[in-house]
Amino acid sequence: MLLKNDLLDYPAQARTIRILWIDSAASAAYTFELGAKGAHPELAALSALSADLREQRARLLPADPHAPSGDSAALPARHRQVRDRAWTVVQALVAEQPAIYQARKRGRMVMAQSALHGVSHPSIYRYLRRFWERGQHPDALLPDYKNSGAPGKTRGSSANVKRGRPRKAGSHPGLNADDGIRRTFHAAVARYSATHAEFSRRGAYRQMIQDFFDARDAELLPTFGQFNYWIGKDVPAASTSA
Repeated sequence: MLLKNDLLDYPAQARTIRILWIDSAASAAYTFELGAKGAHPELAALSALSADLREQRARLLPADPHAPSGDSAALPARHRQVRDRAWTVVQALVAEQPAIYQARKRGRMVMAQSALHGVSHPSIYRYLRRFWERGQHPDALLPDYKNSGAPGKTRGSSANVKRGRPRKAGSHPGLNADDGIRRTFHAAVARYSATHAEFSRRGAYRQMIQDFFDARDAELLPTFGQFNYWIGKDVPAASTSA
């Protein structure tokens, strides 16, 4: 099941798209190509995107590199001022879905906001592209997006050294829960929460394995223990039933 903000990577085409919006019938979506200069939202059939995944033309990225991390209040005041100014300009625009994704309607809306705020058309389009590319949250409008923070430091990992105690069975040392794996855990919690009224850690773990890993290679899967520990540490809101 595809969700808003999912990232689909097309290796053969060297392109990645973000799903910006999905209609209520789950039949159509607007997407945005990341890293493409002058990109605009494009309409796509959700069935076609699902087929791309099923037939392995595309793969679902397990973690969003632009997901918010850390406390934005700890950022320099100047950065927050730039973000807030940009958000004031685009907030009303991005609320008009799906109209904002349609070129002619978007043009009229941008003209109105330009006159209202005294901001040039190119600046507003730049804000919109940054917002769409970087995950559709206000912090996407930070000037350099170096939104990082580490209130509690975690030991680093290296490729050939496994943190923690070894597994009880099997010769493989296991999978380190590095930053990439932890971002996958975050994504799994968000995806499960978006489609289930009640959160289940085991349910979210099973869905994560199905969505992002090859379950046939059990030795190279993160364990439920790792998932359970890190979401408790990183995602306090996921502290509901196991």
